Amino acid sequence: MSAGIRTWVARGVAVIGLLGLNACAMVGVSRITTNDYVNQRRADVIGASRLSDRTVQSLNVVALAVDSCQREFAACTDTVARSAGLTDEQRLSALAELWLGRALGAERSRHGEALADATLDAYLQAARYAYAYLFYTARSPAERAFESRQGQVTGFYNLAVQRVLSRLFLELPRLGPHWTQATLAGWTVLRPQSDVRLAGDARVPTELIPAANLRFNGLRNVYRRDGFGSDFVGVAPAEQADAAEPWREPRYVPMTGALVFDGDTLAEVLATRRVRPLVRSPYRDHSLAVGGQVVPLGANFTAPYGVWLARSGFASQSIRSLLGREGGIRTPRVLLMQPYDPGRLTVVMLHGLASSPEAWVNVANDVMGDEELRRNYQVWEIYYPTNLPVAVNLANIRKALDATLKHYDPSGQARASQNMVLIGHSMGGLIARLLMSSSGDKLWSLIPLRANLSAAKRQRLRQRLAPYLQFTPMPQVTRAVFLAAPHRGTPYAQHRLARWLGNLIRLPVVVLNEMAEIADLLKTGDAGEGPSLHVSNSIDNLSDTDPFIVAAANLPISPRVHYHTIVGVYKSKGPLQDSSDGVVPYRSAHLDGADSELAIPSWHSVQETPAAILELRRILRLQISAAKGDPR
Repeated sequence: MSAGIRTWVARGVAVIGLLGLNACAMVGVSRITTNDYVNQRRADVIGASRLSDRTVQSLNVVALAVDSCQREFAACTDTVARSAGLTDEQRLSALAELWLGRALGAERSRHGEALADATLDAYLQAARYAYAYLFYTARSPAERAFESRQGQVTGFYNLAVQRVLSRLFLELPRLGPHWTQATLAGWTVLRPQSDVRLAGDARVPTELIPAANLRFNGLRNVYRRDGFGSDFVGVAPAEQADAAEPWREPRYVPMTGALVFDGDTLAEVLATRRVRPLVRSPYRDHSLAVGGQVVPLGANFTAPYGVWLARSGFASQSIRSLLGREGGIRTPRVLLMQPYDPGRLTVVMLHGLASSPEAWVNVANDVMGDEELRRNYQVWEIYYPTNLPVAVNLANIRKALDATLKHYDPSGQARASQNMVLIGHSMGGLIARLLMSSSGDKLWSLIPLRANLSAAKRQRLRQRLAPYLQFTPMPQVTRAVFLAAPHRGTPYAQHRLARWLGNLIRLPVVVLNEMAEIADLLKTGDAGEGPSLHVSNSIDNLSDTDPFIVAAANLPISPRVHYHTIVGVYKSKGPLQDSSDGVVPYRSAHLDGADSELAIPSWHSVQETPAAILELRRILRLQISAAKGDPR
């Protein structure tokens, strides 16, 4: 083959090769699952420990690779910050994630150690870039409301805020009570602005717990409000409560923290190293004005409640209280679930026998988690010793409620003191009914008076027994709900197991002494003759043959009060009137004249069923309308 021919062949092969290269597709396509698509869209340095696709794309635009950015972080972020090939939104969101990834990586490498200054600086840088993206780019947060990138950047900001405020909290003892600004990691941090109220008017919590790090067993739902800021549980200092004061303010309160950076323009915000923390109460604030915008304030309403219950020790304490042993409670307490608010209606919950506020674990959580109910109500839970007779607990609880109302609202004119709602389960439902009833003179027949008892002793007996036997409805209450309440007692109180448990109960010495003094007043003549006075404990008192229960069963309820019943049906022998919840017969729980009655397939703890909670929420909405004068 001649040289010329060989040249043409070579050229032909080259052309064919080039044509072959061009014929190979430069772009291929494949299918992925919906889950993979969603995961790729949502993956970032927080959820997947890798940069998000959006940040990787921004790096690609300026000819940077993820690996090289990790090796030469300063050069990488400088290139991203200065490149004209990116929009402000692309640049700032990428820088926020890059700095957050830097901080998280540094923190993981020093697991368990205090946050180093370099790591704190990285978190502040991340928060600042995210803050600039949210508030100082051409589009407002509202204009990006449907964009997933804004949700990611808000997450970057909130996590950075959590870490920064946690570190600042650890610095507070060193800074002292009167500090105005501090220097941390080369940043000037101003004293936080706060509207959070802590128990005992404490200025600083003893603990600051990030709510995002908490998981709870025993709570069906966790109620959060998505928005701007990082959620915390603030723990107030433990105080030695005055025994004469029955109310207890909440030690555990929700707090939402944010960081605001100096500057009125994008350039000023990016240049500043001056920052002010904001701390807000999500019960008081639904939104936050920041960066010239009004944005929804994030919140976690379940976390403080869950921490309180987890640390309460109610489970063992309630049993000690029932048995009258050391370590139980002796008098009722009014436990506020949130700082007192004169503008919110008050719903009061009363638990049953051998129980505690834990009986309302999901009820209270679902009420506080419902946006409409949370805006209109505050929850008080009555915690009382369930070993005492019903009449004694009734008098003591009424006294505790009256004192609490007078303390917080001396004039009685606040919305919180009007149109109150009582919710009672089991024995708590019986007590709730009596709190709205008129006894008149119908219970005095329970006292065995001799005909020859002197007038002076009769008068003294009246004075001593009036708190237990003569009462009127609470004027503040206009609605009530009774759940599995033994209004006419229960035969199960006489069963062998109940009698055995009743024999273990000890009544407080103060109650026994008072009953002994009353018994002395019943005696006549020099020989001190008189009828014996039997003092029932709570279990005996709930029997369907107990004289007090029988006499109090039909006391009239105030006509001002709308009331509802919820009953459990666990054991049914046919018709509803022959059914029972396993403890309380339907005939005892039913009340004529109720606005509504709902029977739910349930054991005696009917208050914890989703159906009962939905019904309670419905009734509480009715009360909101009624309080506004709506006839619905």
